[in-house]
Amino acid sequence: MSESLRIVFAGTPEFAAEHLKALLDSPHQVIAVYSQPDRPAGRGQKLTPSPVKQLALQHAIPVYQPQTLRDPAAQAELAALEADLMLVVAYGLILPQQVLDTPRLGCINSHASLLPRWRGAAPIQRAIEAGDPESGVTVMQMEAGLDTGPMLLKVSTPIAADDSGGSLHDRLAQLGPQAVIEAIAGLAAGSLVGEAQDDRLATYAHKLNKPEARLDWARPAVELERLIRAFNPWPICHSTLSGETLKIHAAELGEGSGAPGSILSADKQGLTVACGQGALRLTRLQLPGGKALAFADVYNSRREQFAVGTVLDQ
Repeated sequence: MSESLRIVFAGTPEFAAEHLKALLDSPHQVIAVYSQPDRPAGRGQKLTPSPVKQLALQHAIPVYQPQTLRDPAAQAELAALEADLMLVVAYGLILPQQVLDTPRLGCINSHASLLPRWRGAAPIQRAIEAGDPESGVTVMQMEAGLDTGPMLLKVSTPIAADDSGGSLHDRLAQLGPQAVIEAIAGLAAGSLVGEAQDDRLATYAHKLNKPEARLDWARPAVELERLIRAFNPWPICHSTLSGETLKIHAAELGEGSGAPGSILSADKQGLTVACGQGALRLTRLQLPGGKALAFADVYNSRREQFAVGTVLDQ
């Protein structure tokens, strides 16, 4: 049985909430939670607490939501908690050195990639987009650089040919918490030693944005197929057809060639579109005002829109 530690948890989205759940089920004591300030969400743009804050409140854990941790008052507030360790998971605020040095055992982070590959904001999606054979979670000791700290523990999972950003996220959200609990036990026992990252192997996972989700049909089909999977469930790849936005939720490699963006065939199996190299068969689409549907269902009602030779994104 490992020593029970006084832990401060810092995180914001669902991925982080899964880690907090595991911590609450462990022998350790979660003495406080830090999360991003409430943000407008949904149709009414009502101020909504993060998944981590909601979970903390359910368990009557004090929640702190400073705008920044560079503020001396916020730093003093953290120091007064007298934590043994701070666990940071997708928190979204920079931790200055003063904060990193505050807990007795420092701060550790659960990061959704096999570091040093994919430091930064969107490691799950960038791994799929790049065609990486595997992904995973790295638990690391934090330092002032972005995801540069010594690696304490790694767990990996293969990236399947049909993995989306959503499915890989959900798998890593199950793997990460187990790895963190194991790492905390090693830290408490003094048996875990960090391994320095090789900076020469580092790649940077830029934050996702909507403009890059627009499909460039001049690119190879194999790259676009990966992009469509990586950007599902957000921001969802898109193109235009007859001036309407066409959201593309799923696709597979098709057959044929032609001018990039031109429709090669349309049937119950999908809409096949020529790319710079090869072709892509779009199998799940969403038209403006509608929901995502299998192409067979869209095709039944809009057949004339998908005539062979029609060019997307004109």
